[in-house]
Amino acid sequence: MKEMQTWTALQLGAAIRKGEVSIEETVLSALERIEETAALNSFLTRTGEQALERARALQAGAKGADAPLYGVPMAIKDNICTRGVRTTCASKILGDFEPPYDATAVERLEGAGAVCLGKLNMDEFAMGSTTETSFYGPTRNPWDPERVPGGSSGGAAAAVASRVCWYALGSDTGGSIRQPASYCGVTGIKPTYGAVSRYGLIAYASSLDQIGPLAQDAADCAAVLDVICGRDPRDSTSLGFQGSLLESLNGEIRGMKIGIPTDCFGDGLDSEVRRAVLRVADVLKVRGAELVEFDFPVMQYVVPTYYMIAAAEASSNLSRFDGVKYGWRAPDYEDLTDLYCKTRTQGFGPEVKRRILLGTFVLSSGYYDACYKKALQVKGIIKEAFDEAFGRCDLMLTPVAPATAPRLEESLSAPLQMYLSDIYTVSVNLAGLPGLSMPCGFDAKGMPIGAQLIGPALGTFPVLNAAHAFQLETDYHKQSPKEREGC
Repeated sequence: MKEMQTWTALQLGAAIRKGEVSIEETVLSALERIEETAALNSFLTRTGEQALERARALQAGAKGADAPLYGVPMAIKDNICTRGVRTTCASKILGDFEPPYDATAVERLEGAGAVCLGKLNMDEFAMGSTTETSFYGPTRNPWDPERVPGGSSGGAAAAVASRVCWYALGSDTGGSIRQPASYCGVTGIKPTYGAVSRYGLIAYASSLDQIGPLAQDAADCAAVLDVICGRDPRDSTSLGFQGSLLESLNGEIRGMKIGIPTDCFGDGLDSEVRRAVLRVADVLKVRGAELVEFDFPVMQYVVPTYYMIAAAEASSNLSRFDGVKYGWRAPDYEDLTDLYCKTRTQGFGPEVKRRILLGTFVLSSGYYDACYKKALQVKGIIKEAFDEAFGRCDLMLTPVAPATAPRLEESLSAPLQMYLSDIYTVSVNLAGLPGLSMPCGFDAKGMPIGAQLIGPALGTFPVLNAAHAFQLETDYHKQSPKEREGC
């Protein structure tokens, strides 16, 4: 049943519960699709045999299941721990590391009947915007294999876009769910900081990291969040969660004020992207929303602030990777100091080392006050700017990225340009807010364009509902890459 690959996760889940298709059939279809799209390099580890075993075990309870995503195949970014399944963060230094436990989000999805197809490629330790810094080679964009899928959750976005799996778990530190979702034409959301437990997420920048779903549409994302959100005693930053996001979705946005920050639509934004995102505003207006334009000058500070804070936290978090307790170890060394030096020098890639060095610098004596402390102060100013903005509007509408997906190797040769491509996404992490990327058009090259909806803290539902309203009026989210030779 090839048509099942065009269904949303919720449509497939409903078909499984009705007995119209078996879970084993869906897994076999997905495994066949993985082979067909192998050239995209979306997966680092495949768990086909385990998936088939789980499908057979789940099938007996399929008709009586009440979980909307029961039996639906999915996949997981390779920085989220999975018990007994290799988890590398796309880095040489973690080698064949197999965690002895599942991340909380994985536990909860398994409890709701999820079937995992494997672990997905990413930028090494989630540091990158193209999925080219992976030790295991770049992932390619399903719409054009000569272009990047975005990052760092590029494998997740490519897998969902190419209809390999019906949804995926990613992580977002500065746009790592939303930007690849935009480049690949799928829907992805970073919920409010703390909405999803970070237990089992291998840390990049702990104050910014957040797990979230990528799927075909907002309704699928809501269904996943219903499962994975909620308080977890193993993560002190996690928040309580009540009600059902999915059941509350109705697309009713009459009277909602949609903010258009003019500073996000100025110089540096591709004209095709600008037109596509502003068309979203027109559609939401037809649905009854009110548009409110305002200045948002704080945007000029978000990129340097983000990279100082994220790099500083990375410098601290990645110090645990030293070749002593787990992961890869340099084969030849003279003493402990030499072991540390050679393992990290040979085990980390260039982009990870660049960010560790930057973080170590901003935390060093003599630069802490001038760099890191000042960045924390500016972070507070950015949060205040968002609070003021949400006094004028209910949600904000912005681009996700300044342009559509660049060609492979373009960004690696110009890292500063790659950092600037995060300008519309990193502020959401700095302020701890929910942000969603949804497909809203295509450029002249046929590459997807994404629009971003940002909500206030704990405003995940209105973000999803506004996206749902837009998707009730359009079909961009239903379009998938044409079958092409080699992908």
